Amino acid sequence: MGLITNIRNSFKSISRYNQILRVLIKYGFEDLVHYLEENKQYTFIQKLIPSSTRKQVAKYSKWAKMRLVCEELGPTFIKFGQILSNRPDLIPLALTFELEKLQDNVPPMSEAAAKKVVETELKDTVENLFAWFEPAPFASASMAQVHKVTLHSGKRIALKIQREGIYDVIVEDIKVMYKIAEVLERRIPSLKSFDPVGLVKNFESSIMKELDFIHESINVQRFYNNLKKDDSIDQFAKAPGVYLEFTTNKVLALEFINGIKIDQINELKAKEIDTKIIARRLAISYYKQIFEYGFFHADPHPGNLLVLPNNHICYLDFGMMGSMLPRDISIFGRLFISITNRDVKKIIKAIHKLSNNAPITDMRDLEIDINEFVEKYYVRDIHENEMSTILLELKDIIIAHGLKVPTYFFLFARSLVTIEGVIEKLDPDLDQFEIVTPYLRKSATQRYNPIKVGAKVLNSVVELANYMEDFPTDLKNAIRKINSGKIQVDLTHKGIDPMVHSLLRITKQLISALIIAALIIGASLFIIYKINPLWKGMSVLGIICFILAGILSYGLVSNLNKGDYDY
Repeated sequence: MGLITNIRNSFKSISRYNQILRVLIKYGFEDLVHYLEENKQYTFIQKLIPSSTRKQVAKYSKWAKMRLVCEELGPTFIKFGQILSNRPDLIPLALTFELEKLQDNVPPMSEAAAKKVVETELKDTVENLFAWFEPAPFASASMAQVHKVTLHSGKRIALKIQREGIYDVIVEDIKVMYKIAEVLERRIPSLKSFDPVGLVKNFESSIMKELDFIHESINVQRFYNNLKKDDSIDQFAKAPGVYLEFTTNKVLALEFINGIKIDQINELKAKEIDTKIIARRLAISYYKQIFEYGFFHADPHPGNLLVLPNNHICYLDFGMMGSMLPRDISIFGRLFISITNRDVKKIIKAIHKLSNNAPITDMRDLEIDINEFVEKYYVRDIHENEMSTILLELKDIIIAHGLKVPTYFFLFARSLVTIEGVIEKLDPDLDQFEIVTPYLRKSATQRYNPIKVGAKVLNSVVELANYMEDFPTDLKNAIRKINSGKIQVDLTHKGIDPMVHSLLRITKQLISALIIAALIIGASLFIIYKINPLWKGMSVLGIICFILAGILSYGLVSNLNKGDYDY
């Protein structure tokens, strides 16, 4: 049986590979097929495509043809194109716009097939599990569809069901994609810099997460909890709850929420809902996700946004989410504040930090590009400069100078384009920059929070104390290795200057930390024992020592944040 299965799987892979070649030829990518076709069957495959079909597709642009290829090859390639559209650092901008149009319109699977998946996953009959299972899905895509379901308690839920057999189809397609990537990498050396195999590997990781509904349920719960914990008066967002008892890898049960799609302007007005209020609330809820929660909805198109009767907004579909570290949120805040202040050096510093302090090969050229960007920014009307425009223009500069930024940067930029488009339809006059500015300022100044600064200093002192405790043992071990001849020293003079620079900075930081610790301890003793002179019952010397410790702490933290790159 194992041999038969292997033969069958090999045949499926070969058949799928040849189908891909036929589709590529159909849309005029003969040059690519020439590289991919290793069995010299190119001419034979070409004859299978009618000339009339090839003439028909000639009217499309090269990028449109690439989109059509993905759509014709099905769900795996559609998802690959959609994910690739979030990587403008790798593909031309015109192609990203085309890939964003990808649609996976396929007929829904039958009621019997949907019930079979549910019963297999939940290990019971649909009749026992639910009081009512609506036969026709109210939403359908290539990987899953959603049915309305009523529980025996009377509660209505939305049951997302993975399409039967889709997992096996995607696994098989990924095998073929690996083969294509390996062939391209081997036969077209110029593509190595794009790392085709690495791209497929990243795609595999992403789509496997999307196929795992447990992963999506965790996203929903995390988003839901962020909203629940936010008890401020400007919390206008909602997310559905998860029914864990009906959720598995292939079935996701969510609270059913009734609302109006956010782009149905006429229907909203008929219900006497003020679209200007909705626009402002949508902007607030989204910027809070970015700059307060650090976990944001990365696909906020109108189909994923509902307006509720109380003027609240409900987010749907949590398959694509973005996550940001507090450090990066603060950097983004400082980046946008620096742009509004026209501070070129601080803009470069923020970009450099986002790229994880990657080396800048031509600082002068980068300064010229950033200065040009800032000047253009100020010539235009401030209201027309949405954050997405700023990010996309900065993206071009970052890529041109060979710097790398986290993947969420592109998710952030793409989702901003989408959300700004939705807001524009609801209220064209809304000044989005005015709404986001307080969040930018708050995130930019987070690092100056006295409690956080104090905690950093205390952690530094504790780490230094721990290191000093281990230092004698480490020194003894090093001396033993030297005496036993286990250490070989290579005195080749390479990169010694940066190393000396780093050692000097580390030494200064250690000395500063020790002085700060001494000042804090001394100040505490002066105040506890009320050493004269006194001011309002407190030792003046103690107060002075605390002030000096605070100044030195600020300098130390700024120095630590600066990294090894000086401006």
